[in-house]
Amino acid sequence: MSIFTPTNQIRLTNVAVVRMKKGGKRFEIACYKNKVMNWRAGVEKDLDEVLQTHSVFVNVSKGQVAKKEDFVKAFGTDDLTEICKQILAKGELQVSDKERHTQLELMFRDIATIVAEKCVNPETKRPYTVNLIERAMKDIHYSVKANQSTKQQALEVIRQLKESMQIQRAHMRLRFMLPAKEGKKLKEKLKPLIKVIESEDFDEQLEMVCLIDPGCFREVDELIRCETKGKGTLEVLSLKDVEEGEEKFE
Repeated sequence: MSIFTPTNQIRLTNVAVVRMKKGGKRFEIACYKNKVMNWRAGVEKDLDEVLQTHSVFVNVSKGQVAKKEDFVKAFGTDDLTEICKQILAKGELQVSDKERHTQLELMFRDIATIVAEKCVNPETKRPYTVNLIERAMKDIHYSVKANQSTKQQALEVIRQLKESMQIQRAHMRLRFMLPAKEGKKLKEKLKPLIKVIESEDFDEQLEMVCLIDPGCFREVDELIRCETKGKGTLEVLSLKDVEEGEEKFE
């Protein structure tokens, strides 16, 4: 006995549904679980790793595919991949309360881990443990944003934690080698971006070892390249200026 499956039905399993209402119609796409947030956070770049199929549905669970005239009218195109990208970016991820809670807990932990990796106590230069950062985040009642990347949220957490505890981003240690002709002039331009000058030697060229805020690195790099027309060099000696040893603040 043969079983007839209507041509406008596609059956999928283990699926995460992203739903969007547009032009008075409901449209859904079928994605792999855990991949939607990775795509939105920029971690996953391959659309085929996110979408189970490049089809647009009216109802994924029932396997009902949207009519072409409906999605063309709503989105102004018949390019299914482009429509899927729009729904993926702006649609609402359909998850159970338990799944949502688990996802937010994982993101909370990820944010705390990023903060612990990037920051130190400014007085001791010692890093903090992930557990302490998690407790501090709970103390300030930080609420995880499901549609924002953990890296972006980590920067916001650092900003908020500064109001209640001794914390700052660990400085980068850099070495500059600048031509003598541009050295003095360039040093004055670099000064506002430098936190600490650890050593300075001016012979045939200016050599400096200093600490900067990681957020200033790109500006420092561009300044040296442009002002010396590529003759100056910039070397990263360490990404994090922390005290040696295993001790961490609990």
